[in-house]
Formats: sequence, C-alpha cells, structure tokens
Amino acid sequence: MHLRRLAQVLFLLIPAAGAAQISLSSAVDLAEKNSPAVRGAVANLQKATAAWQESKDAYIPNFVVGLSPGYAYGFPLGYPSFFNANASSLVLSWSQKDYIRAARQAVNGASLSLKDAQQQVALDVALDYVELDYDLKAIAALEEENGYAGSLVQIEQERVQAGVDARRSQLEAELTAAQVEEKRFHLENDAEAMRQKLAHLTGLPALGLTTINNSIPAAPAADSFAPIDAQIIANNPAVSAAYANAKSKWYVSLADEKQNYRPLAAFGAQYSLFEKTPGYTEYFPHFQYNNVELGVQITFPFFDATRRARARESAADAAHAGADADAALNILSEQAATLRGSLRELAAQQKVAQVQSEIAQADLEAVVTELNNGTGTPNGAPVTPAQAQKARIEERQDYAQVLEANFTLMKVELNLLRTTGQLETWVRSALQ
Repeated sequence: MHLRRLAQVLFLLIPAAGAAQISLSSAVDLAEKNSPAVRGAVANLQKATAAWQESKDAYIPNFVVGLSPGYAYGFPLGYPSFFNANASSLVLSWSQKDYIRAARQAVNGASLSLKDAQQQVALDVALDYVELDYDLKAIAALEEENGYAGSLVQIEQERVQAGVDARRSQLEAELTAAQVEEKRFHLENDAEAMRQKLAHLTGLPALGLTTINNSIPAAPAADSFAPIDAQIIANNPAVSAAYANAKSKWYVSLADEKQNYRPLAAFGAQYSLFEKTPGYTEYFPHFQYNNVELGVQITFPFFDATRRARARESAADAAHAGADADAALNILSEQAATLRGSLRELAAQQKVAQVQSEIAQADLEAVVTELNNGTGTPNGAPVTPAQAQKARIEERQDYAQVLEANFTLMKVELNLLRTTGQLETWVRSALQ
C-alpha cells in the first residue's frame, strides 16, 4: 500500500518543463502524514484506546510470581516464602461499567479530535493550493497584459515622435506598463510564499512546485448546505469531540457517585512455597511447604468523605465540559452564519466581475474587427492600434478581476466547508 502510494506521488511529481506538479488530494494526503498536529492526535487516540482497554481489563485476573530467598535467625519474622504466585481481579463494582463507558467516550472524542486535526491540515493545504493556483493563472494573464502594455508604450512613443499625440499619452502608457509589472512582481512573490507553505506542509521541495487546476473540485453552492446547527453537530469533528468529552466526564461523575454506599468485591488468590530455614520447624511444629489461599474481599463504603467530595468534583467537571461543548457549537454556528452571508455577497460580486469581463471581451472583438476590416461607416473614425492595445489590456484586467473574485469566493466556501465538516468530502470528490 505504501509503495503504491509512493509511486502515485512520484508520478505526480515528474518534472514537466522544469515544474513539479501535484494534485490537491495528494498534497492533502502528504500533509496529513507530515503534520505534527496529526501525529500528536494519533498518539492521543492510542493513549485513549489503551486507557479504555485498561478499564475493561480490571475484570481479568492478573498473575504475578516472585522469589524471596533469604536467611532467618532467631524467632521467624513474616512468612518463610521462597516462591509465591498471586492473582487478583475485580469481581463486582457498580462504578466500573460507567468508567468503561467514560473511557469509550474518551476514545470517541480522541478519534474525532484526530479527524478535526486532519481537516484543519486539509484546510491549510487547500487554501494555500487554491491561492497558488490563482497566482499562477493571474501571472499568466499579467504576462499577456504586460506584452500588450509594452506594445502600447512603443506605439505611443512612435506617435509622440511623429507629433500625433502629446507626451502625456506616452507617460500614461508607461504608467500602465509599470502597474502591470508591479502586480506581476507581487503575485510572483505570493506564489513563492505559497510554494514555501505547501512545501512545509507536505515535506516536498518548494522549487518549481505547481498545481493541477482540474484537481480542484468546484465548491458546492451555498443553497445546497443543510441547516447550519444540525449540520455542525453531525459533521463538525471539533464540536462532536467536545460533546464526546462532556459525555465521558458525565460517565466519570456517575461512576464516582456510585462508589458511595455500594459494595465492592474483588477476587484474590495466592500460592506460596515455604522454605525450611533454621528456626521455622522449631517454632512452627505444623510447618508445610505448599500453601494456598483463595478468597473474595467485599467492602461496604458506608461513609467516605473523600469519595463524596470526588463525586462532587467530577460532577462539576462534567457540567463545565457540557458548557464548553455548547459554547463551541454556538461559536461555530455564528461563524457559519457569517460565512453564509458573505457567500451571497461575494457571489454577487463574482457575477458582476464575470459580466464585466464578458463585456470587455465583446468590446475587444469589436475593436479587432474594426481594426482589420474598418468601421463600415463612411465617415467613422478608424480604430487605431493604440486603441486596440488598450482594449486588450482592459480585457485582461477584467479577466484578472474575475480570477480574484473566484478566488475570494473559494476561500470563504472552503472555510464554510471546514465549519460544517464537509471539507474532506470536497477534497476527495476530485478523485471521483
């Protein structure tokens, strides 16, 4: 399984034109294996599982053997045991079943905390991956825009030298080219920062790291989400872990309460092989080598102030854990509601940017047609090459606005998916 997974990663990282490509799902897989938070959550789950097993094993008799060689002088002290074996176990406890239930809920909470850590890593990777993908597409659009801006500067220089346009026209073209260059440098720096972040998350080299655009699934529409509160309880692992922890503490408080006024029974067995050292036969005429003892110890805790105080302490812990779980649910519900509201506004902005881009494309097509074929109007002013370059620049600028609107909307959608516990399903949907 590991070899196959390694082969898939190596295949995705085959250099293509000096760039290493990796899909979103592969990046998430690598990050989850590389994440210290995930490894810590795995250790917590293993610890909780061991504690649960320990609580169940209280009913299984233990077996201990030992040797006690020695020498006695004078009146014997203690038992002359050379070899002994002991076994003991819990027989009856009104509390132990609740302790086992508490440990089982702790395992459930640790498992959900592990899932929450994995989803947080998936969100970190997804946000960086989507941003890198946006940067790369925006840089490509700016490189085209930079070419058009350079051509516009050259055209304006020629027109200024010919006395057709004023010097201001050339300066405006140079300003446009400088602004495009500034944006490109900013995006290149951001892309490099995203590569570094992905490299730290996945353990891969940052140099030449690029995305696979079709590995990014489309985010679900806001209207497709179920009611927020119900969905958070059902899917958000952090909230579910908080409630599992509260239930575990409630079982502990219940068990501590049952330790008062209820009997406790324990089984015990012991075998001892006595040694015939000087003095024992003299003082113990009925001395024998083999000795066995079996029995059940039953205790009735009629009054134990310490246990009663512990029960009150456990009850307070359970109440506090329940309040923390309710608070976590309220916070995430408010965050989800805010994100849902932002989605509607950003979706409207995305629509505006898309329409403006389509208008710019239509204007560019009209300008290019008039530049090549004329206006078709006898007295119409002809389209100049400078106007055509400006139309191309405006079209690229509007396209860049669409990319930015899509990216901003995607970030909010990813955070909402994380809040509602659907992020992992979204990441894996690309594999289908």
